[in-house]
Amino acid sequence: MLKEGQIRIPSGCAITGIFSKQKNMLNGELMIRSIETMHDRSNGLGGGYAGYGIYPEHIDDYAFHFFFDDTTAKEESEKYLFRYFKLMDQEPIPTRKIKAINKAPIIWRYFLQPLHNKLEHSAVDEKEFVCRKVLHINDKIPGAYVFSSGKNMGVFKGVGFPEDIGEYYKIDMYQGYSWTCHGRYPTNTPGWWGGAHPFALLDTAVVHNGEISSYDANRRYTEMFGYKCNLLTDTEVITYMLDYLIRKQQLTLQEAANVIAAPFWSTIEKMDEQKRKELTYLRNIFSGMLITGPFSIIYSFENGIMALNDRLKLRSMVVGEKDDLVYLASEECAIRVIQPELDYLYAPKGGEPVIVLANEVTGGIQ
Repeated sequence: MLKEGQIRIPSGCAITGIFSKQKNMLNGELMIRSIETMHDRSNGLGGGYAGYGIYPEHIDDYAFHFFFDDTTAKEESEKYLFRYFKLMDQEPIPTRKIKAINKAPIIWRYFLQPLHNKLEHSAVDEKEFVCRKVLHINDKIPGAYVFSSGKNMGVFKGVGFPEDIGEYYKIDMYQGYSWTCHGRYPTNTPGWWGGAHPFALLDTAVVHNGEISSYDANRRYTEMFGYKCNLLTDTEVITYMLDYLIRKQQLTLQEAANVIAAPFWSTIEKMDEQKRKELTYLRNIFSGMLITGPFSIIYSFENGIMALNDRLKLRSMVVGEKDDLVYLASEECAIRVIQPELDYLYAPKGGEPVIVLANEVTGGIQ
């Protein structure tokens, strides 16, 4: 009979991240080493990376990363893109041949700027203009998928173990001040290139370990505001919910966390009057965006990063700090392998976000 400790039962998926509060540049190879230690949490059906500060030569351009099923999808996407954007540069995303990955879609990137006349007549701001074009392509052009669309950042993902994906995309050739990484262990959804994490929209990206049992309710609610969830995995909806709450509704990161991982009503009732009113309002007005089920996420954006567990902390998450660097991971080993000596290490409580901003830290780290 097997005893405790003789068999490993992974809790599905691995996530890891690093952020420099001073925006010092870090080589992407760190993320490969970090995620590789959690190999057994993945099953080879998805891996990916998000890096910030990686395109200094195109700092003012939107970097659109595409998967195309065929040249027809590429041609149709370009016809649509060039109606609304000025092309600054384009190229296939550099990859290297490796044995572990032998079949891939067409992988391309475009550096774009919205055409001024199109933007002026759109009646929306620049970010909403870009967002709508991304969602249109992903919903309306068969065989085309924009999987990254921010400025001076990019997502690199696919089907494979994350360390293989990192080698495939030459992640060790990129420098960035913020990185996140994901190793996937899909349970209810297929393993395909578009379904790998991170999920990104504009300059934000999400990696997620867990399962959203409230997915249908979250999806229906979010789609009322113009989003379309058609990428065959529950994590997609987290990205759209956070975009809606933070970019569109202008909620703070703490308030957004209090929506998707809201305290239980029994907990809210014990709070002081002002806090009770605030949390009651958020729970009522955004009730369709409460996530139920086990999860841990890392949400990255231009000037910071946020880690968040579900209210019961059903998925693991540890946070470490060394000098100006903050590390986040599913397991301590993923941090120690790239930084053995830490100033601080702890596990955040369920439902309490760790929010790290450039030159500033709030939340769990004091």
